[in-house]
Amino acid sequence: MNTIRLILKRYAFLLLLPLSGCTLFDMELQKKYDYEHKTLDPNINITARQFLENRSYESAVNTKDTVFKWMRKGLDYAGIDLAAYEKQGMTFIFLHNDAIRVYDSKTKKTSAGLWVDFPIITGPVNPSTGLFPTRIAEKWEDYPKEDVKNLFLYLMVQGTYNFNNIPLNNITVQTMLPPGSIASQRSMLGFLNSKTGFDQEGKMELKILNNDDLAPIMINDKTSNRSGGYIATNSIVHVYGNTIYPFRTPKTL
Repeated sequence: MNTIRLILKRYAFLLLLPLSGCTLFDMELQKKYDYEHKTLDPNINITARQFLENRSYESAVNTKDTVFKWMRKGLDYAGIDLAAYEKQGMTFIFLHNDAIRVYDSKTKKTSAGLWVDFPIITGPVNPSTGLFPTRIAEKWEDYPKEDVKNLFLYLMVQGTYNFNNIPLNNITVQTMLPPGSIASQRSMLGFLNSKTGFDQEGKMELKILNNDDLAPIMINDKTSNRSGGYIATNSIVHVYGNTIYPFRTPKTL
């Protein structure tokens, strides 16, 4: 206790020093500044198609921003005309490269993403384990073209849905996926959702996730957006960085 009193007496004078307009221990005090509040403008002033094209393939004017490259490759393989992304009154789900394949430069392998979560079936079921032998997809062409096409149609939502009209509880929205679409069993996707792979009504559930983060938009109670709320001149765009499962989660009583 005596030691503590001595320390307090010795350094109590510091509490009496005027702090304004001086330095303390040769460190300048933080200067006053005027805080300027800014809100990022969600309007991107281009169509969803232009947004996709500008940030997919490398070009003379774009050598680095290729975050939608693998999405674009999938659309090209599926034969989907990019004019679909010029349609008015839509909500488009964009896939960041990480949603499709995360490449580990150390192991030189794909470590996460859609190609890992929907692996390719390589043979008949193993009778001793009851499991199919699988491998990670290496390219979009590993999947049937119709499966890839239906996946991207599922990511095209009819109507405009953004932070202003998506509630905290799920709302059901209609996509461009034709009802009754069935995924092939060339990948594990074909064994999900009662072996249909796709939502049988072509519908999706959206909600705002009420948490302490940035209130992300969740699809089908599984996947939250990486960024969202982009207002294109013809539609709304949300970007996802993880696998999106193209079916609603069955509800249990």
